[in-house]
Amino acid sequence: MQGAMATVNQFARNGLGVPLAVMTVLALMVLPLPSWVLDVFFTFNISLSLVILLAVMYVRRALEFAAFPTVLLGATLLRLGLNVASTRIVLMNGHTGAHAAGNVIAAFGQFVVGGDYAVGMVVFIVLVIINFVVITKGAGRISEVSARFTLDAMPGRQMAIDADLNAGIITQAEAVVRRQEIREEADFYGSMDGASKFVRGDAIAGILIVFINMFGGTVIGATQHGLSLANAGKTYALLTIGDGLVAQIPSLLLSVAVAILVTRVSRPHDMGQQIMSQVLGQPRALAVTSGILTLLGVIPGMPNLVFLSMAAICGTGAYYLGKQRAAERAQADSPAPAAKPASDQRELSWDDVEQVDLIGLEVGYRLIPLVDRNQGGELMGRIKGVRKKLSEELGFLIQAVHIRDNLELAPNAYRITILGAPVGEAEVFPDRELAINPGQVSGSIPGAVTKDPAFGLAAVWIDKARRDQAQAQGYTVVDASSVIATHLSHLLQTHAQELLGHEEVQQLLTRLGKTAPKLVEDLVPKLLPLSVVVKVLQNLLQERVPIRNLRSICEALADLAPKTQEPAALVAAARVALGRSIVQSVGGLREELPVITLDAGLEQTLQDSMGSGGDSGPGFEPGLADRIQKSLIDSARRQEAAGEPAVLLVAPRIRPWVARLMRYATPNLAVLAYNEIPENRRIRVIAAVGR
Repeated sequence: MQGAMATVNQFARNGLGVPLAVMTVLALMVLPLPSWVLDVFFTFNISLSLVILLAVMYVRRALEFAAFPTVLLGATLLRLGLNVASTRIVLMNGHTGAHAAGNVIAAFGQFVVGGDYAVGMVVFIVLVIINFVVITKGAGRISEVSARFTLDAMPGRQMAIDADLNAGIITQAEAVVRRQEIREEADFYGSMDGASKFVRGDAIAGILIVFINMFGGTVIGATQHGLSLANAGKTYALLTIGDGLVAQIPSLLLSVAVAILVTRVSRPHDMGQQIMSQVLGQPRALAVTSGILTLLGVIPGMPNLVFLSMAAICGTGAYYLGKQRAAERAQADSPAPAAKPASDQRELSWDDVEQVDLIGLEVGYRLIPLVDRNQGGELMGRIKGVRKKLSEELGFLIQAVHIRDNLELAPNAYRITILGAPVGEAEVFPDRELAINPGQVSGSIPGAVTKDPAFGLAAVWIDKARRDQAQAQGYTVVDASSVIATHLSHLLQTHAQELLGHEEVQQLLTRLGKTAPKLVEDLVPKLLPLSVVVKVLQNLLQERVPIRNLRSICEALADLAPKTQEPAALVAAARVALGRSIVQSVGGLREELPVITLDAGLEQTLQDSMGSGGDSGPGFEPGLADRIQKSLIDSARRQEAAGEPAVLLVAPRIRPWVARLMRYATPNLAVLAYNEIPENRRIRVIAAVGR
């Protein structure tokens, strides 16, 4: 044995091992072999599959078996060579009896399936289904996804290594080793993605070979060797099924090895230790299982002894594991010896750099009960409701709000931040309620006069006992949590474009890709880079246009992208595609839309002054812009007083500039372009603003 191993090692050192193995496989396919040689190779094939499976189980990291894809290819080629050799012997000598192809095939055809070719066929089909449909398909998918994720994560992991190196956490030599590991891991999973196709193809080949051998053997036995069709079918069926089982069992073992290797996570333990610690190391799970098995065991008619025995085993295991966990917790809770103070301070790292919160809410110490569920605070639930409502209205997920206390604020004050910058703050009183004057109240009410922080309406902080009185006088009464939630909702709507970034847009495109994959594939990044799509969606949100209908937006961008990548032009095209929903959000379902327009002469003057750089606005004296703004504000107020929507209809060329001019002067004025009005909507001009 030692001499054989020494010979193998010598071949490996001389570089002759792989060529010799390939030549051996070719010889199996070409040269006729005696049956005893096939027995040796079949036994070696089964042994090799077992060795590979056990090696996979005992490795702790996938890279410890980096040669696995090549080994898998070699084992697959060996099995295919044996299939060709066994097919030749079965077809040539099958008429002589069950041992024509060797003792291994005969044993699997006679002993394993009881000499019944029908049973053997069922067993073979079951093995093929398990191997091909379940294990091989799942392992191939995991390999593909792992390869993709590993390649996508490479730039970030390389940057993390560079950051650790620059921070002095690792040395140059350690950085080189880590980079090499990243490259090897990417190469490994890429190879595994291709190697899994070998196993899948081998399973398909095994199915075809069995049916070809069975049909061909029956025909040869009946025509060339004088056997009856029944005898020929039975004889060759047993030989073929035995040959198929001998090939499928090693194939199944290798498929399981592939699945184990690609599904496991790198840990400092082998697979057995991981399973024992993570699956069987839960005393509560074992105890519940024991209880369920006990209930099943006492039911009349059930196999009581088996169920009760297994329940006793699980209960015993849960008891001893519970005692072991209790001892470990007691040891962990015991006071540890005082550690010596570190001589040097810990080196700074990127973990010490705090990232700003996307959405933040800072509260004074008297407002902490509002956000504490244990004290009956309702603000957390209100904020979740605000996020859900805005996510549905705007068309993208509003991220979680990070709430923290801030002792620098007044006790009753709160502050709302977006991207780390304050966008609003006010004071609320948890023991009072805010009575807001909507514009028509029948009298005054005693309390602390203030303004509604969300919309600036006149309001009064009143005692809770006066709530019914205030409502009877026409006030809108809300509690402190509702005030904060409403203020937060208003600010999130106002700054929605700042909440939408590359990550959110990528998530939206991924979701759209499930229903319209070709549209997303052609748009990003073939026609437009992701940054341009982000800019377009941000501009739509800034103009208070929801992006729920992302499909129509992307179709409009895909149509115009070959001509221009200018965000302003793309936004205009998207608005036209969303015209029906934009007009409906402004004017409802009414057939006739009342609109304000610009005087024809003024509109022509604005269009002529836009020049080629229309995005920067027209070039004329500032006084004209002020007069236009004041006139539009007056017209919008008259529309609101009449209970009708305030809509300004202008030429498409000047719509972006007019919208920016009026955005903060009168936010309720909707500025639409002519081509954004659907054909089935009639318009009624109620005013024309001139110079």
